[in-house]
Amino acid sequence: MASEAISSGVWSRLRCVECGHPLNKAAEGAECSGCGTRYPYTVHGSLDLRLRRPKSYPLEFKLGAAPLDEHSFTSEPLKQNPSPEVDFSGIKVPRHLTRELLSHIPKARAAGSLMLDLGCGEAVHKEACTHAGFEWVGMDYSASSAPILADAQCIPFADETFEFVLCITVLQYVQFPFAAVREAFRVLKPQGTLIGTVAFLEPSHGTSFYHPSHVGTYNLLQDAGFTVQKIAPFTDWPALKALASMGLFFRMPRRIAQALVAPLQFLHVQWWRAGAALTGAALENDRLNHFAGSFSFIASKST
Repeated sequence: MASEAISSGVWSRLRCVECGHPLNKAAEGAECSGCGTRYPYTVHGSLDLRLRRPKSYPLEFKLGAAPLDEHSFTSEPLKQNPSPEVDFSGIKVPRHLTRELLSHIPKARAAGSLMLDLGCGEAVHKEACTHAGFEWVGMDYSASSAPILADAQCIPFADETFEFVLCITVLQYVQFPFAAVREAFRVLKPQGTLIGTVAFLEPSHGTSFYHPSHVGTYNLLQDAGFTVQKIAPFTDWPALKALASMGLFFRMPRRIAQALVAPLQFLHVQWWRAGAALTGAALENDRLNHFAGSFSFIASKST
């Protein structure tokens, strides 16, 4: 993997993370046409566009407005899109990308339309994205198989480059998620789509910084300027299952750990159902949102 892994269309949209000028191909990587900063290829062939030095990111928040209330927006389990733009039958569904989420992936508007797989890891989403007609652009901070290495808080692309941004289990690993979501908004074209997932009541793992609730996830997206279409708790990944699966019982096999918490999960569900029956309140969405291991989200850039 070297320069040929990055198409001419992608090269034309690359920008220096130091000064924002276009990048030119160089013998050993890329060179900024403005400040002259050089970006090498790694030993694995990835173009390394990570920041070379600390950089300030301007963030401004409007304080004093009425606080966001969880009942001011809808957060409920995601359902399959009844009118999907892309037929994914026969396509292998990668881990973390459910059939429900897959059904909301947009179809590329034209040949050569670009999408960004933000935090692409080992490129497990590439097949689904190219099947939707996009040119897949994989970016990760450290994965050796990513064509481009860069920071989600400083995405090395020009404004309004991508029609679609995919962000699966990434935001919890970002030190300043408000900056990352604003960057996703910046590089997305008008009417473009952002689809992603983020951890909530999973245990802290690796260098995870923030695990936002459904309200926090909505706030992150809305603050960046997105029109939030869906916030959805994962119904098959409740907190107890997530905790058991991710180390609640040190080095215990996952299936055994899940079996140990299954009775408690059953009692939890039945208790809330009894509470709903006694009070006449619709509590199921509250239960799912308050005890979800993670959330999915779908948002769009209106302007």
